[in-house]
Amino acid sequence: MASEFFISSNVIFGKDAVKKLPKMLREYGAKNVMVVYDAGVKMAGIAEKVLEEVQKVNLNITIFDGVIPNPTNEVVEEAAAMALKNKIDVFVAVGGGSSIDLTKAVNILMTNPGPIGQYGGIGLVKIPVLPLIAIPTTAGTSSEITNVVALTDTKAVCKYVIIDNRIVADKVIADPEFTKTMPASVTAATGMDAITHAVESYISNMATSLTEYHSLKGFQLFYEYLPKVVADGSDMEAREKMMLGCIIVGFGFSNANLGLVHGIAHTLSAHFHLAHGMANAAVLPYVMEYNADSCPERMIKLAEAINLPISGNTEKDKYLLSNELLKLIKRFGIKTLSEQGIKEKDFEMIANDVLREPVLNFNPKQGVTKEDIIAILTKAL
Repeated sequence: MASEFFISSNVIFGKDAVKKLPKMLREYGAKNVMVVYDAGVKMAGIAEKVLEEVQKVNLNITIFDGVIPNPTNEVVEEAAAMALKNKIDVFVAVGGGSSIDLTKAVNILMTNPGPIGQYGGIGLVKIPVLPLIAIPTTAGTSSEITNVVALTDTKAVCKYVIIDNRIVADKVIADPEFTKTMPASVTAATGMDAITHAVESYISNMATSLTEYHSLKGFQLFYEYLPKVVADGSDMEAREKMMLGCIIVGFGFSNANLGLVHGIAHTLSAHFHLAHGMANAAVLPYVMEYNADSCPERMIKLAEAINLPISGNTEKDKYLLSNELLKLIKRFGIKTLSEQGIKEKDFEMIANDVLREPVLNFNPKQGVTKEDIIAILTKAL
């Protein structure tokens, strides 16, 4: 049976990759460039390094540094108004998933009418967008390589996604040096986000042999190198392997999609402003446990990929992965839901919202109920 596998971006990977930026801008014939980043990227000195390269080209520079975690429709519209006013013709997004997602969303509004909320869903962006260069500073979201934007609708109080092949960054500058300033806690949370992408896309009911290869290889890299980089943030081999894994996994999950873990995490972030990686990590082991009986062979394949001891007893082995993921989140000090401010009285509201999440269509176990979600949240509390 034929399947589609979409890849678009030109990736420049490795130390000093950012030095390729002036050439890229010249090739685009850029006249008005918007550089997008958040306060953390500025404080880390990364924005300064990027701007130094942009300034080597004779063009007008507009800076938008108002990126917030879990970016909202309002912030997208604000940045888009600035971009339209300044006649931006090329975007440079610097940062983690929030900065890159916001820039992708703004780019939609440069050639397509607003408001941004109307593009929630799959394949709704009708007009091609402008050139976008993505420069990731975290190893977790894979936003630099995917066809996905995650935004928060503050009026509907929900997190939603725009999925469209038109919005993928044209070029990616992936320099592991730019992830070196992440503290251990952020490294752990974004790394667990990457692991979530790997395992959810591998067991997705949209997975193909091409996506499975990328998901499995990325998972192996994360499992080996995430503990090393959390223990020693200056370990540049581990930083490089984590960033490489994110690109590989991005190829996988942008084609296979994700599942129930992300459905719960989107809802937690929308209502309680949890960081995306922390929300994913907190429920990941329990969702994998829930899914195990629907795809035992795939659960065992994931366990085999990281050399967990397989006994040959399927009923036992299908839970090896979920048990190992639980050990990982405890090892990395990932906060439980209660430690992140979630209370049992919130569960019914959360569950009702999760049931409306489109990503549930790709979860291997179908027919998810409110009671199922509450049971998962209870374990994660």
